Amino acid sequence: LFFYDNQKEYKQIPYNIKYHGNIAAGRYFGKMLGEYLAQCPWIQDVDAVIPVPLHWIRKWKRGYNQAEVIANEVAATLKIPLRTDLLKRIRSTKTQTRLDVRKKSENVKGAFKAARHDSDRFRHIIIVDDIFTTGSTLMACFTALREISPPSVRISVATLGFVSG
Repeated sequence: LFFYDNQKEYKQIPYNIKYHGNIAAGRYFGKMLGEYLAQCPWIQDVDAVIPVPLHWIRKWKRGYNQAEVIANEVAATLKIPLRTDLLKRIRSTKTQTRLDVRKKSENVKGAFKAARHDSDRFRHIIIVDDIFTTGSTLMACFTALREISPPSVRISVATLGFVSG
């Protein structure tokens, strides 16, 4: 939805959603992301929206999953099911905020597991998170989903912010 720049005021958007419980902002910007995606021709065949899951302990401590708040609005706007049952975080990980690229990748490697359920019936799924920094978390989610999905299933990602440079 936007290029994340640490020098800009909007850097507070994901921070307030994630750490200050501003769920209303998560819903607002999630809906905005959904409206943006609805205009993209390559997203028209998406049949499931999957938020990046939090480990149950972190979700319990925080009280919510910011990616799920955002993904719920994306799914509602696109009129596509939100699927929180297809991807689980099976291992608690340290926060990624102060890790370098290599350590971020190591931190989330093997942290996610996809459930078989009815995943073979999808044509295109989209993973939603708040911020794309190095892509380590999203790649770990992609890897888990790819293990149970046939090659014909497209897997895309969408985030509120993208850290460039």
